[in-house]
Amino acid sequence: MRRADRLFQIIQLLSDRRVVTARYLADELSVSERTIYRDMQDLSLSGVPIESEAGVGYRLMKGFHLPPLMFNKQELAALMIGARMMQVWSDPTLAKAAQMAIRKIENVLPERLKPELARQEVMVPDFMTNNEAVQHLSLLREAIKQQQKVAFNYTREDGQHSQRTIHPLGIFYWGKVWTLTAWCELRDQFRHFRLDRMQQVTALTETFVSVPGRTLDDYLATVSCDS
Repeated sequence: MRRADRLFQIIQLLSDRRVVTARYLADELSVSERTIYRDMQDLSLSGVPIESEAGVGYRLMKGFHLPPLMFNKQELAALMIGARMMQVWSDPTLAKAAQMAIRKIENVLPERLKPELARQEVMVPDFMTNNEAVQHLSLLREAIKQQQKVAFNYTREDGQHSQRTIHPLGIFYWGKVWTLTAWCELRDQFRHFRLDRMQQVTALTETFVSVPGRTLDDYLATVSCDS
């Protein structure tokens, strides 16, 4: 996390006016208490009005607030539903990011719109989530960013097993299952794999380069042509 992002998140965590401890902030942001002490000092020096009391914690002085976000009710509903979906159906890293996004929205939202946060017309149930598949998401997302090859064991629908080494290109959610689209070295073609049928997933140190005809855009073009 960039330091500027961390400082902004500290302000968000303080914005509900309650007193919070350095330990709480350190746990929420996955840093040391010493880092929090330095950050709080820097925020104070930059003009953010933070009150502190030894052995008690920190809070923002009354009157300090971030500018309100200008959402209408439909925009807010769309954001909240998307964030809740990420909390339930994605990996822990994205789930926590979604939680922080909701907290940011709540902290800077005008009072007249805050009741919309509690509305539940569209539900996001978690009983269909495959926890094993979700655990692969964080590794695969990072492998796509770094263009790392990925190796895993795969079980097809008919029960046949195989070992694959692939160039991961994109991850798709189809309402019930997550799938990975990739260039498969074994088949020398595009393939997609259900994450819940992948075992022993490992990101390799070996990387791959984008080759014309093997990119995600190329795959999507073939899908568009087929449809």
